Amino acid sequence: MRRTAAQDHPAAAPCPPTGPASLREPPPGHRRVPSPESEARLIDADVPAAVGRTLAAVLGERRREAAHLDPLFARDLAERVARFTLDGGKRLRSQFLWWALRTCGAHPGTVAPALRFAAGLELIQTCALVHDDVMDGSPLRRGRPALHTALREQYGSGARRPGGTDFGSSAAVLAGDLALAWADDTVADTDLPDAVRARVRAEWRALRTEMVAGQYLDLHGQVTGARSRAQALRVARLKSALYTVERPLALGAALAGADERTARSLGAAGRCAGIAFQLRDDLLGVFGDPEATGKPSGEDIREGKLTYLTAVGRARAQSSGDRAAVAVLDAALGDPQLSAGDLDRVRATLVMTGAREVVEARIDHLVTLAGRHLAAVTGGSPRAAERLGHLLATIARGEPPPDRPPAPDPLPPTVSNEPAPAPDEPAPAPRGGPSDPPRPPARPASVAGRPRTAPHEGASR
Repeated sequence: MRRTAAQDHPAAAPCPPTGPASLREPPPGHRRVPSPESEARLIDADVPAAVGRTLAAVLGERRREAAHLDPLFARDLAERVARFTLDGGKRLRSQFLWWALRTCGAHPGTVAPALRFAAGLELIQTCALVHDDVMDGSPLRRGRPALHTALREQYGSGARRPGGTDFGSSAAVLAGDLALAWADDTVADTDLPDAVRARVRAEWRALRTEMVAGQYLDLHGQVTGARSRAQALRVARLKSALYTVERPLALGAALAGADERTARSLGAAGRCAGIAFQLRDDLLGVFGDPEATGKPSGEDIREGKLTYLTAVGRARAQSSGDRAAVAVLDAALGDPQLSAGDLDRVRATLVMTGAREVVEARIDHLVTLAGRHLAAVTGGSPRAAERLGHLLATIARGEPPPDRPPAPDPLPPTVSNEPAPAPDEPAPAPRGGPSDPPRPPARPASVAGRPRTAPHEGASR
């Protein structure tokens, strides 16, 4: 047989590729587009980074708009708001939204909206922190000058508006307003499936109002000297449980189109863990090491903030007729000049009355309840549910969430139609002496442990 020259067959096709499809190179000029599940798993590997990329894109557009509007405004406010948001912490609220979505079962069309809503949450947090620093007169944030401090230093400490109002504080209020406006713009510009649009936007509206309500009740408690345990828990729920945990979980569940019972179980888990989060922050604010917590010890005492810890201590001292203990707490709360020795006496009083142990016991019980409620959620990835349980437990125990979660599922998520039971409300505060705390059932493995490290920024903002 005659051997055929190569030029006899100029159009001969190359041999087809062999081997696993995942190892084949795409044709030149073509980019491999990941499936929705593959894209979601890439985000699973580093949720804060994925949210950061979305924020960078959103804020890039907002900064260009600001520069076109006015260069001075863009430099002084828009750039500062963008930098503050991009330099944010662990993206805690974003992680709750994402892992709720994954726990309920993310589906095509939900990944991009989830990331944009997460970006909106980060912008709302910027608004809250900037305004909080103004209200508290805090000169620093994250180890650097707070936004109002930086603006004041830029234009000189003597820069004051007519009437004596500080320029830096006034400008920072506008910066916070800008962050809130950008958050709403980000959400409004997000395409949502018709089936979930109304529900998702209702959750967003509720979150914004609850954030303001919690902050107002916190301020009100400081100026009125409120000492009620019930009111302290109310503030903890509005300011931390709802804003930080429960409502972001509800947003993720709504985006996933979760059924009502699943959403209620997730909400109950978030409520329990969120209240535990605030109670842990209260404990660390009095007993924590400033090197670990990043804030001065006793700051809440000096500011006269209503906390469950001090409310329990005072109530127990009153019920036992310990007038000396009541006097120690009443004299310390709201005293900005409180000495280290006086703070030591406050700590001793809170231990002696059993308040510290009562709060510890309540945290344990709330974490156990959170695990039970989360175990009732079915329909998505078991690995995602495990990750969410771990995240809930770590913030409730006072540990910052890890930057990177465990490896994602090796298999696609399974779906179950079994409905979740209706949740219980968080248990009331334990009664009786410190030697008789409640004994909750054994904790699920996903919510075990009690690390003693600093809380993530945001427990009380």
